[in-house]
Amino acid sequence: MELLGYEITVRRKAAIAPIRHTDGGWRSFIAEPFAGAWQRNIERVPKNVLTHSTVYGCVDRIAQDCGKMWLRIVSEDADGVFTVVESPAFSPVLRKPNRYQTTQKFIEQWIHSKLINGNAYIWKERDNRNVVVALYVLEPTKVRAFVAPDGSVFYQIGNDNLSGIQETSLQVPASEIIHDVNAAFYHPLCGVSPITACALPACHGLNIQEFSEAFFANNAKPGGMLTAPGFINAETAERLKTQFEQRFSGGNVGKLYVAGDGLEYKPMTITAHDSQLIEQLKWTAEQVCTCFHVPAYKVGVGPPPAYNNIEALNTQYFSEALQALIRAIQTLLDEGLALPKPLSAKFNLEDLLLMDMSSRIMIAKEGVGAGIFSPDEARRKFNYGKVEGGNTPYLQQQNYSLAALAKRDAQEDPFGTAPAPAPEPTPEPEPETEPDDEKTIDLTNVRGRFVWKAAA
Repeated sequence: MELLGYEITVRRKAAIAPIRHTDGGWRSFIAEPFAGAWQRNIERVPKNVLTHSTVYGCVDRIAQDCGKMWLRIVSEDADGVFTVVESPAFSPVLRKPNRYQTTQKFIEQWIHSKLINGNAYIWKERDNRNVVVALYVLEPTKVRAFVAPDGSVFYQIGNDNLSGIQETSLQVPASEIIHDVNAAFYHPLCGVSPITACALPACHGLNIQEFSEAFFANNAKPGGMLTAPGFINAETAERLKTQFEQRFSGGNVGKLYVAGDGLEYKPMTITAHDSQLIEQLKWTAEQVCTCFHVPAYKVGVGPPPAYNNIEALNTQYFSEALQALIRAIQTLLDEGLALPKPLSAKFNLEDLLLMDMSSRIMIAKEGVGAGIFSPDEARRKFNYGKVEGGNTPYLQQQNYSLAALAKRDAQEDPFGTAPAPAPEPTPEPEPETEPDDEKTIDLTNVRGRFVWKAAA
């Protein structure tokens, strides 16, 4: 197109495509819990599935355990040793992420969002120095991910007054969002919640509990039917049904019923014992624990293991359920806050992997004896202060270094008897001095000492 003598070329701006699940896009409910559920308009909403006690227990147990650990800035030295440091630019935002949450509640909400919705979106608020001064966990249903043709990632955020986002639809680059993805089965930017896998067992358990509620509300009397030996018309049958329900249901359950003319009552539903109700409930709870990788005893499903080793149990729980979540948060905070080397964000795992007192004392004692800990470092683990001379690791005198042992083994006979040392030479006695014959010598004790005294 020519305008005012200039050739102008018009190009349409490339559209930014939103990230969508392969099963139809972003939705507030979980994928089909079973084949044909969509056609029957049956969905499993997370807020409904969360009413299952085991689902709630697993989500809240993991979130609380991650939130109770101390999050701080550490510096790594040349030997790979981490030391807690105070950074004016980064420590404040970890100590107080935003104006209404503590660090504990911030981490808990982060984990809740990731486990329930499959994605956690954290909005970064910056000051005039371009330094992150606040972090906000956004509502996942108000955030959508977009990918430009050149591969750039953008996020569209809906109105969120609590986070200070006033726009109805705000598009920001990926540098302003910390995106924690749970399990990217369909797309690297689309996380899938563990509830997707345990929705059907959880709903199965909820149905059992709803049935049990109605069952026991009816005084544990199953429904049934009245039968007569002969023919009765519809009017008589309806009258008998109405009278039976009025007199022997609800609060009247258990009253005596006198039937005549050969009427019989036959139950039509099976009892809780016949349906193995307890076994079914236990199975649904175990399936939920499997999806969240949480040991069943942690949420009250079954007794704990027989052996009493708290450290081993906590280590197993940490490696299976928490380690990946904790590592993801540490890495994302390092990148999201742009922490320079050698600084990094670390959780204090000692707040989680606690041991019994006897095991802690034994480890501290052996660590000091082996020269691993100094006495002050061991005392710090029990919240005791420093002592004089306690800042140096100690080792027993009979221990030898590997270099010394290598020199010994390099000898021709390393285990031979060492030659006896040569005797030291005996010093010659000093010559005695003869007194002067012309003088008389008087030996006098002066203040406990003997002195020579010459007399005329």
